[in-house]
Amino acid sequence: MSSGTHELRRIAIQGERGSNSHMAALEMLGAVEIVACTLSSDVIEAVMTGRADGAVLPIENSLHGSVAEHYDLLLEHAIRIDRESLLRIRHNLIAGPGVKLEDVRHVISHPVALSQCRKYLATLTQARAMPFYDTAGSVKHVMAEGLRDTAGVAPVLAAEEYGAQVLVAGIEDNAQNFTRFHLLRRDDAASAAVKAADKLSLAFAVEHRPGTLVAALQVLADAGVDLTKIESRPVPGSPWEYIFYVDFRYDDAQKAERAVEGLRAHCRMVKELGRYAAA
Repeated sequence: MSSGTHELRRIAIQGERGSNSHMAALEMLGAVEIVACTLSSDVIEAVMTGRADGAVLPIENSLHGSVAEHYDLLLEHAIRIDRESLLRIRHNLIAGPGVKLEDVRHVISHPVALSQCRKYLATLTQARAMPFYDTAGSVKHVMAEGLRDTAGVAPVLAAEEYGAQVLVAGIEDNAQNFTRFHLLRRDDAASAAVKAADKLSLAFAVEHRPGTLVAALQVLADAGVDLTKIESRPVPGSPWEYIFYVDFRYDDAQKAERAVEGLRAHCRMVKELGRYAAA
């Protein structure tokens, strides 16, 4: 843990306690107070206003790709990436204590979780899958309402959090299901993360003319850094213009500086989003 970890007592997440974001926060930071937020924008607001010391948000899933909204939030606000982690996603069928599998008539969870468990859910011929707002929230709902014919699909932490039981563990279709999470902090928060950093994330925009993106990427190649991801997002109000988000690895801080300065010379906008140790 970094020397700044002691300052991270309250961590904001999107969704309910017991979610994968909650699990990622515990893995990264140990015992912290979770500030559960309904929307991702509320998560960032909690950090910006000081209601939370930091936030843990998913940025990319190995099966479903990037979380586009979170890239936009990184660009819009004075926050930075301080750390990243990889969490293996495990889905479990969870119900109230004493409920048996044959009692289950409804299975509720976030649509993404349901889609990642299609094969198993197809075997539950007596039960119907129904979308719900949150994975952990599905278990919270089952327990709060005392439902005996309904199960949720959620992480095992949700069962622990709400006093439920795991009926069937590991019901996901694909074992190679990972989500990358970012620990986010305000730009003005102190951090020791940069000292151990070997990865940098940034956003840039090029002039709207032929060859500019190629030139920008050539700058990264010439600097000797290893481009590991590139993502494009449309510029609101400017059709067919894009912001590009890139991650690159580096083995020398001077290479990272050359890459950033080179991009500034070629791009109309460059925003560094964080330097941190790769997961």
